[in-house]
Amino acid sequence: MQIYDRKDERTGVQEIRPYDGKFNVQCDFVMVYGIHNIKERVKPWKKKGYVIHLMTGVSWGEYQDYLYGKFDGRDHHSEGQVRRDGNEINHGKDVPYMVPAISFAEYLTEKLKVAVDAGVEAIHLEEPEFWVSAGYSEAFKREWQIYYKEPWQDPASSCEAQYRCSKLKQYLYTRMLDRLCSALKEYAMVKYGRLLRFYVPTHSLINYSQWRIVSPESALIDLPGVDGYIAQIWTGTSRTANQYEGVVKERTFETAFLEYGIMQELVRGTGRRMWYLADPIEDDPKHTWADYRYNYYRTVTASLLHPEIYNFEVAPWPSRVFMGQYPREDGNGKEVMPWDYRTNLLSVMNTLRDMKQDDVSWREEKSEIGILLADSAMFERIYPDGDPKQEAASGILFSPLYGLALPLLKHGLATRPVQLDNIRRFAGYLKAYRAMVLSYEFMKPEFPDIHNAIAGWIREGGVLVYVGDGADSFHKIRAWWNTGDCNYNTPAEHLFEACGLSASLDNGIYEVGKGLLCVINSDPASFAENSENANVYRSYVKETLQRAGIEWKPTSAMILDRGPYTITAVLDESEYSKPYVLEGSYVDLYSSSLNTLENPTLEVGSVGLYYNLAKTDKKAPVTVIAAAARLEKYKATARSCSFVAYSANETECAIRLALKRPPLTVSAELTGKDHPIDSVWDESTKTLLLKFANSDEGVSVKLKFVK
Repeated sequence: MQIYDRKDERTGVQEIRPYDGKFNVQCDFVMVYGIHNIKERVKPWKKKGYVIHLMTGVSWGEYQDYLYGKFDGRDHHSEGQVRRDGNEINHGKDVPYMVPAISFAEYLTEKLKVAVDAGVEAIHLEEPEFWVSAGYSEAFKREWQIYYKEPWQDPASSCEAQYRCSKLKQYLYTRMLDRLCSALKEYAMVKYGRLLRFYVPTHSLINYSQWRIVSPESALIDLPGVDGYIAQIWTGTSRTANQYEGVVKERTFETAFLEYGIMQELVRGTGRRMWYLADPIEDDPKHTWADYRYNYYRTVTASLLHPEIYNFEVAPWPSRVFMGQYPREDGNGKEVMPWDYRTNLLSVMNTLRDMKQDDVSWREEKSEIGILLADSAMFERIYPDGDPKQEAASGILFSPLYGLALPLLKHGLATRPVQLDNIRRFAGYLKAYRAMVLSYEFMKPEFPDIHNAIAGWIREGGVLVYVGDGADSFHKIRAWWNTGDCNYNTPAEHLFEACGLSASLDNGIYEVGKGLLCVINSDPASFAENSENANVYRSYVKETLQRAGIEWKPTSAMILDRGPYTITAVLDESEYSKPYVLEGSYVDLYSSSLNTLENPTLEVGSVGLYYNLAKTDKKAPVTVIAAAARLEKYKATARSCSFVAYSANETECAIRLALKRPPLTVSAELTGKDHPIDSVWDESTKTLLLKFANSDEGVSVKLKFVK
């Protein structure tokens, strides 16, 4: 573990409560939440050395002064998101989800100027969300007329009306963010001569599609005022059940792996910044600490298997993590977080700061395959024509996507979502992948030139598996593939012609230049229904990859090395599921005592984060392997090692160090007085475990190796 300056802003938290040492987890920056009393709430965090950001909701919040006309003298209750039954969609009492009208953007701009005046270095505009079931308020009807230059249509009247309604929703929140970022950046530059940064914390495209919410997603890439994002992926999103081989259940690791994968596409090749969120609990307070802990490890592990991202929001609301109470295992009342989980959380949070590693590789060679996904997946989440089969497949299970992804991921392919819309944004965007899967049965390509790029990629040696039976009702909406000079039943027909083939193709594998196109005329959702269908799909993909010279080694193990860190997952629900032996000496970073292990066996369904002791710096007198604290004033020589450990109050610190020999003495001080400290030497691994009570005031630790 390296020692980093807070200015790197590698890890952060969001917090609405006043500062308290009980949840001072010693990350780099804090996002003070909400626009009320900003100056007063910023001071204690700044005093503790934090870089100060601000976060506020952009689609909902405590904005009653706007609703009731105190801002501009006009009542704005007509701007809440409304369902067909006339009911408003609320995030709480008197807190509606908003239609992002121009006046609402002006209101937030004025409110956020106070944050700029308070000196925050960055602003996070959280969760731009428009529910698919909404679209019936007077404000939205006005926006429809302005945008489409025609009378509003009931979204439930046709697939086309539904698609256009959702497309407008995405535009409105994209416009909102563009106005906010541009206006406030200008304000900060004119008044203070400084560059203000803007980030958008947002759920993944997969989750928003699954939960039937519309958001800007990849449209944010087109906004120059946006500097990056927080991928809001956590147990609450990733535990949403899906179907695999006919079984519907939570698959937190697999879902999180796909969610984090699509989010990295928002920054790939842009130079923008992404923080991956991992929540030690979740919004639902009904679960036990054992449940939260089990799922937390799965989301963290999934995020670490995407090594292109190395920044993390280590907790939203650390106050509810370290001070909250949740149901006991026996159902008898509630309890605070277990002591050992506190220690381990702090160890993991501090380890995440060290994830920018140059030496990254799969332990065993692993083939990757992309699953193309477009923003338009959010636009057809309700089927107005009432087709029960399509509605069921499109529902909360989102089976068309998972039917394509899970059968491959479960059998050893590193299956990564790829943003279809980015193909026309970035030249050569597809070069990172040799093989991909595509279906237009649950999303549509917004522009025809996407197909020219895909066809060119195939001709240069790419492998595309296209899945679709053409039965999706949204194929019939008024769109580029069936208007003007185009007369295609589906956009796939245009794609096939762009590849130099017939518009209608039978099942099979077709040569296209140096590459291959595999066509499977099936509903992608059917591959989630049972093992027989999943096997048919896998056999097509396997044959296509083999013909292209791509080896697919069936395995249940995903083992990635990031510098000295080894990230592991052994998947279940596969004929290849079996334990995996991780050869070598390791420190288990998911254990509260940072246990040392020799050749650990990874059980089926397990996840892990380990420090590989073979990769410690043999020349350094001391190597910090892991610590449940932030270490500052660190000095290490052949004679001694000293540092100050800062961490949350009412927690225990565990630190494991790699040393050339055991220390002669170990001592600790807190505010100038002796502080109890325990040390245990492990001769077999040449490591030392230290344990002592944490303090946000800082515990000074000193080791001496010579008299």
